[in-house]
Amino acid sequence: MRQFDLAPLYRSTVGFDRLFSALDQFVSADSVPSYPPYNIERTGENAYRITVAVAGFTEADLSIEVKENALTLKGERKGDTARRVEVLHQGIAARGFERRFQLADYVQVTGAALENGLLHIDLVREIPEAKKPRQIQIATGQKTATIEGEVQQAA
Repeated sequence: MRQFDLAPLYRSTVGFDRLFSALDQFVSADSVPSYPPYNIERTGENAYRITVAVAGFTEADLSIEVKENALTLKGERKGDTARRVEVLHQGIAARGFERRFQLADYVQVTGAALENGLLHIDLVREIPEAKKPRQIQIATGQKTATIEGEVQQAA
């Protein structure tokens, strides 16, 4: 795989640190863990769902944290330490994990549910009204124009 050097971009730009950090993470895909497996689904125009396979984990073993546009999911089995069993074949992984997802601006976690060994994390993108596009009417001649509820006379 090719290695890309993003250092020249760091020297000539200001305020794009998060973007370049995300690019660094995507470029170094060799270090990305594959456990636990997950799906990312689009459930609506601005709604998403991350489904993570966490067989053998309970709600007490899992933690979900959102900080600075990063969703971090951690799993560490706390139970079954007193139970001693001779395992002949272990196909269900019981190791701890930490998985991070980079969230876009205005994406919020709305809920999480654990059912049948799958952890579902629901997300929604809520764009503030000030950031949404709006139509501006153009006045011609002596006609009045309405901008944001106020009537103004054209000059």
